[in-house]
Amino acid sequence: MDGFDPATQAFLQQEQQKAVIQELISKMTSQCWDKCITSTPGSKFSSSEATCLSNCAQRYMDMTLMIIKKFQSRH
Repeated sequence: MDGFDPATQAFLQQEQQKAVIQELISKMTSQCWDKCITSTPGSKFSSSEATCLSNCAQRYMDMTLMIIKKFQSRH
């Protein structure tokens, strides 16, 4: 991002971070949906589906944070 003023660099960095977060959420949603929703959902998730989705999302976020910390510790 050389050649840009500091405000533009900060803006671009924020936009890149937003894109990464949106991609993470999209992947998590897709993976957890495929894992937890086994039939066409009605107006509400069953309690087992809701529990599965919650646990899946939590594990996904925990693993993502662990990976991020691992990469940060290498630098």
